[in-house]
Amino acid sequence: MESIVVGIAEGKTAVSGQMLISYALGSCVGVCLYDGERKIAGMVHVILPEKSAAVNRENPYKFGDDGVRRLIMDMERRGAVKKRLTAKIAGGAKMFETERPEWEIGAQNVASVKKTLAEEGIRLIAEDTGKNYGRTVCFFAGDGRLEVRTVRHKTVVL
Repeated sequence: MESIVVGIAEGKTAVSGQMLISYALGSCVGVCLYDGERKIAGMVHVILPEKSAAVNRENPYKFGDDGVRRLIMDMERRGAVKKRLTAKIAGGAKMFETERPEWEIGAQNVASVKKTLAEEGIRLIAEDTGKNYGRTVCFFAGDGRLEVRTVRHKTVVL
């Protein structure tokens, strides 16, 4: 099976026989969209909830709102149909203790992604978010399975 690495602030698509993988999601969120009829998968590795929180705003994949919307467009170009898309998300951890809620980027990323998915009419069918540890995610285009791997915890399959 061909593996396609989705780096930080990247969005990529895959088809049956391919797997999308993103490493070390801490406060970042991996958003995985899937068209089960066409077996087209997409993943974006979100760093920040929205552009207003960034100095460099040029890369849409960096943000929860713009990144999800850009991934939808990428998938539609490959033949996916938006109304068939479903979503699974992972990440958004609280990696460090903070005294100020505005510094809890993981929770803000998750909230931004969920809000954008709802606005776009995409159903969130599974998630593994929050807690205090990083995750590596593997998203299989052949069946839409999302494996969430961690160092000290069992692999979760969504």
